[in-house]
Amino acid sequence: MGVEAIDLRLGFDRLSGVVTERLGQMPRSGALFVFFGKRRDAIKVLFFDGTGLRLLYKRLDRGTFRLPEVPGGATSVAIEERVLDDLLDGIEVEPKVPRVRAPRVH
Repeated sequence: MGVEAIDLRLGFDRLSGVVTERLGQMPRSGALFVFFGKRRDAIKVLFFDGTGLRLLYKRLDRGTFRLPEVPGGATSVAIEERVLDDLLDGIEVEPKVPRVRAPRVH
């Protein structure tokens, strides 16, 4: 799973490029590559099914996806199948918290 937010408007080719260039992996390796958007309320999973690339997209109605613990400086983290299942089922979600803006100082 990539740990940096990514523009989820990207499709097959651009996400494959991200997998190759940023993660140093092959998109058709059989691994599932998980990407989060900036607001973390949407997720894309890119994977090869043996005949071609597939792209799964899920956007939550409420809440945000919670990222797993990431070692400092890591660009990606491997997650277990159970963790991915929980993410896709919406189990590991945290509610959206409204941002409180600090008052302007003049």
